[in-house]
Amino acid sequence: MSAVAKLALTVAAVAMIGPLLFKGANHSWAGTPWHRSDRSATGLAPDPATTPEAVIQVYAASTYSWRGIFAVHTWIAVKDAEAGRYDRWDVMGWGGGRVVRHNYDGADHKWFGREPSLLLDIRGPEAASLIPRIREAVAAYPWPETYRTFPGPNSNTFTAFVARRVPELGLDLPPTAIGKDFRPLSDPIGHAPSGKGLQVSLLGLAGFILAPAEGIEINLLGLGVGIDIAQPALRLPGIGRIGAGHIRSRPDHPDQVSPQQ
Repeated sequence: MSAVAKLALTVAAVAMIGPLLFKGANHSWAGTPWHRSDRSATGLAPDPATTPEAVIQVYAASTYSWRGIFAVHTWIAVKDAEAGRYDRWDVMGWGGGRVVRHNYDGADHKWFGREPSLLLDIRGPEAASLIPRIREAVAAYPWPETYRTFPGPNSNTFTAFVARRVPELGLDLPPTAIGKDFRPLSDPIGHAPSGKGLQVSLLGLAGFILAPAEGIEINLLGLGVGIDIAQPALRLPGIGRIGAGHIRSRPDHPDQVSPQQ
């Protein structure tokens, strides 16, 4: 093996494993039993009582226990204009039967003690126009009774499927959303999870993405590493996105602050 090849392999190994070792060293191992974990509201979702406009939000939170070193769980919440409540959809692997759950919890509630981050926040007329298409995408999810933690289909496969069906969302799922790259062997090539660009992936075990939102990302055994060119940033396993701010909100009111992941 040439020196250049050895150097490339070393850099790749450090990029893949280094962030996980760092995350593991800083991970809290003293977890609360899942049935006693905090699942309270965080205030990230606007109150329907004082927010008549339509709202679309996508959340990510570290998964429970040691799995939080590697991955996040993502979900989608929407509120129609003038509606008094949100509709939330997650995919979960316990309980049997359908894995797509409707209103398992509140729109912005903690995920078994883990604080969620906003990945997307769209409000007003644009949200109102996209919500019916989100509902159609949820209903069309092709694995409604199948769940595999790794490599998928799982909760992040579900969110990525909806995002591909509604590319106007421009959703950029972080590299920690393991399962977003799952594609069946019958469909290895298509759009990236953001709904644009190119993705090649074999069951989410190996592949790459070239897309405006995700930039360049390589996936190996579910771990994503890459670089965002449009808004310079690194995309690292276990850690996520590090770099320039990435605007993920398109509110109806220009004075509204854009959330950051």
